[in-house]
Amino acid sequence: MSTVYACPLSYSLISLTGKDKLSYLHGQITQDINKLTNDNFLWTGHCNAKGKLWGVFRLFSHLDSYYLAGSKPEVEQSLVELKKYAVFSQVEIQQSEKPLIGLLGDDLTATLETLAINFDSEHNAVDFAGGKALKLADNRVLLMVNDEFSLPDNVTALDDDALWQQAAITAGEPSLNSDAIGEYVPQMVNLQALGGISFRKGCYTGQETVARMKYLGKNKRAMYIVSGKAEGLLDELELETQLGENWRRAGKLISQSYNQQTQTLMGLVVLPNDNEAGQILRAKHLPQVELSIQALPYSLEDE
Repeated sequence: MSTVYACPLSYSLISLTGKDKLSYLHGQITQDINKLTNDNFLWTGHCNAKGKLWGVFRLFSHLDSYYLAGSKPEVEQSLVELKKYAVFSQVEIQQSEKPLIGLLGDDLTATLETLAINFDSEHNAVDFAGGKALKLADNRVLLMVNDEFSLPDNVTALDDDALWQQAAITAGEPSLNSDAIGEYVPQMVNLQALGGISFRKGCYTGQETVARMKYLGKNKRAMYIVSGKAEGLLDELELETQLGENWRRAGKLISQSYNQQTQTLMGLVVLPNDNEAGQILRAKHLPQVELSIQALPYSLEDE
């Protein structure tokens, strides 16, 4: 039987309640919230008026609330922005303190059965006695749990979420650090590849820029996975690419994770969209750290 790990996730949560929560949130995010049911979760982005992302989130519902799960910098920024106009609607927006746990393993079947979590082939979210479960992939399930929740005995509890973040990076799931807040249009972090942008919904903040990127072919950047040997996380996030005999600025890491056992650093970086797998980048302030571009697990081609 394969080992199943439980990671205490460093993500944070925003909750929205009240009778206007659907109409209010619908006008703020890139996703068509009418597609949300109790049995699914959706990727979405929250942008400023110029179409630059405050955050990328996993959107789901539980009981009478909507939840947005994202990195701590994303939640901190989006919480402030979402609250600005909430006084005009019957909606309550706050940071939720519900714990988030990531289950990770080659075979989660027995663990999910023990927890009475049953996904079917058509749905990726389910309520269970301990809270809410989101299926990000066959080998990864995100749990929002209540105070009564306890892990099965055969699950190995970890002290941090480095393993989970590495898997999320491998899956090409964008997550913004504090330096990346307000810097990128959704397509620059591949949100369209995750189904996180609706081009048919009504108006939302930043829509004009997002639509122009798609229909006028204005976007010249994309998010790439990079990986290489290092001695730890990078304090300085800027990466360089080689041009002839010289090195020039390529982009900044928007997220990173370090595997202590393999001494491997993985990260996500936004680059010009003509880069290819295998290309070598290096850390500007630690030139000995070389990171190669990895193949993305999805297509960036427009439908």
